[in-house]
Amino acid sequence: MLRIAVLGCGRIGRMHIANIAAHPRSKLAVVYDTHTPTAQAVAEEFATTAARSADEIFADSGVDAVLIATATDTHADLIEAAVAAGKPVLCEKPIDLSLARVNACAKKIAGTNVPIQIGFNRRFDPGHKAARDAVVAGEIGKLHQVMITSRDPGMPDRNYIEAAGGIFRDMVIHDFDLARFMLGEEPVEVFAIGGRLIDPDLMDELNDHDTTMIIMRTASGRQCQINTSRASNYGYDQRIELLGSAGMIQSQNRKPNAVRKFGAQTVESATPYLEFFIERYREAFDAEIDAFIDTVENNQPVQSSFEDGHRALILAEAAIKSVAEGRFINIKEVN
Repeated sequence: MLRIAVLGCGRIGRMHIANIAAHPRSKLAVVYDTHTPTAQAVAEEFATTAARSADEIFADSGVDAVLIATATDTHADLIEAAVAAGKPVLCEKPIDLSLARVNACAKKIAGTNVPIQIGFNRRFDPGHKAARDAVVAGEIGKLHQVMITSRDPGMPDRNYIEAAGGIFRDMVIHDFDLARFMLGEEPVEVFAIGGRLIDPDLMDELNDHDTTMIIMRTASGRQCQINTSRASNYGYDQRIELLGSAGMIQSQNRKPNAVRKFGAQTVESATPYLEFFIERYREAFDAEIDAFIDTVENNQPVQSSFEDGHRALILAEAAIKSVAEGRFINIKEVN
């Protein structure tokens, strides 16, 4: 049983803590948060202990691995510290908001054999993974297009947006990783537009966008289109469509159940979409932990690596540059 420490007891950290505590192949070893009362309350809730510092966790022989769910600007520092301590890492995305900092981190940990997995959980969603597996098996012939729809149910609060680093580095980075995963090839060109359609005043003030559209192309000509929105009034909208020479595959939204109502005038679904990412991707988060344990205990390849996190951020930077300059950006201009 893998003994995992969790650094960060906020919303995403608490979710990981609960998942690790309930997982049959892991044990919650210890938790840590910069806000000590929060860490102590979480530790009491899950019958574990609260560390006084991150360094205490890295020095603890009773900790086999660490999960990093702290503020984004601490991720790279904590990855470096974990690697130096020989502790395998599962780190929430993104590695950092600065590509220069990610490059420096990559240089510092180069040559390590300590596993580092980045939390791109959508790769592990049963529907998304089945769609990708079908493409790899040749079920739709030669892949031509990937279409990704990713729309949040509502705008996050101002404090979150101010710290997030912009929609491309924060929200769309998941979709950039998913696009790479589905395409099976690296995008070489990116074109993006950003809109301020939901809260124009706030987006103007923060120089951010709440609605985006991205087009990408690989060297072989495969195409990808990603559309995102910070708010859709009908719920959390997560869909993928893969078009090939011999057919098409879709991974659709999920609901609490499949009940539908039939009447003389209407046929409709009786249930809305699942509320947000924790509910929608519940199985994916569990499978993410499974994959991490397999990597650490069974020497399996890392399924969403540090380099995957690096490349997703490169695509985000290309999109930001494209919006600013109104043109296609060759990845070589960013990388």
